[in-house]
Amino acid sequence: MTVKPLEGFGSLETHHCVTGSMRHVYVFNEHDVSEEMLLGLGAGVSFIYWHQKGTAPFMGGRGSPKPSIEEIAGRRTGVAIEVHTTSSARKAERTLLEMLDAGQPVMLQVDMGYLPYFDFGGSDYHFGGHAVVACGYDPGSGQVLVADRDEGFHAVSMEDLEKARGSKHKPFPPEHKWYTFDFTNKRFPTADEVRRAIAEQVGPMLEPPIRNIGVKGMRKAAKMVPQWADSMDDEALRWALFNAYIFICPVGGTGGGAFRYMFSRFLREAAEIVGDGRLEESADEFQRIGDGWEELGEWFREVSEAPEPGARLGECVAPLNGLADREEAAWGRLDEGVRE
Repeated sequence: MTVKPLEGFGSLETHHCVTGSMRHVYVFNEHDVSEEMLLGLGAGVSFIYWHQKGTAPFMGGRGSPKPSIEEIAGRRTGVAIEVHTTSSARKAERTLLEMLDAGQPVMLQVDMGYLPYFDFGGSDYHFGGHAVVACGYDPGSGQVLVADRDEGFHAVSMEDLEKARGSKHKPFPPEHKWYTFDFTNKRFPTADEVRRAIAEQVGPMLEPPIRNIGVKGMRKAAKMVPQWADSMDDEALRWALFNAYIFICPVGGTGGGAFRYMFSRFLREAAEIVGDGRLEESADEFQRIGDGWEELGEWFREVSEAPEPGARLGECVAPLNGLADREEAAWGRLDEGVRE
């Protein structure tokens, strides 16, 4: 490999592409905040069921607060994070190389389907909500060095990176997105900020703006999954099932358990900052809920490979409603704690 990382940049094995990419940049800039803390501070845990016409159903455990997870977590750790997009591939490339020349790694949003180091078994898979960090460039070979969730680096041609950054595939076209970080006033979060972050996740889970989100979204998923076979052929159904598995289990970058394992570890850190032992109890509760999500994720994978997957869709109704009940109770207890 001719391309080398920026001096002082180390590869980290991470769980979630967004918070993992943030942590790469944070650690490089000597601000050691855990990936779990970044996720929790950014109000990043939720649930959504979404089925956009022409795409596979999406079932995910991450939230989409406004402003973004990155900006909110940055504000609560003293880091000014700005999100940039452009329709110009040339401008995106020029800015990337300028930042690398200035000695800073660059967090990018990409369509993982165009990154050559991923193996999708020959299928034409696209997901444009993936995040990576560009951490080196070799002008001789035209390769950019990329840090992803796995430990190690990947050399990607500028041509492939341009495709990944400029992908038009829905539902998350990257729009050549990149981020800038200003660590001038870096700090660690206060107890009040941690409480507010928890409250901002409780709200959408218990009182969502639409029925596709939160506990209501889980109950909607329990109603909709058994109907998938009515509108999909066998191939599309198998992919929808496997896609659900991907976005629940660790392979898809959730840290396992639809982000509940990461949230559990955030709550353990939060308990120390806030000085409230009840958060430790909630951490235990979300760890067990994560186990339930893992079991359901494995069910989706198993049924995606079954001889007649459509005949088994109803099996998920009880587990999904059971998880909804458990989450409603768990988030309710968190709500009581942060309101006191």
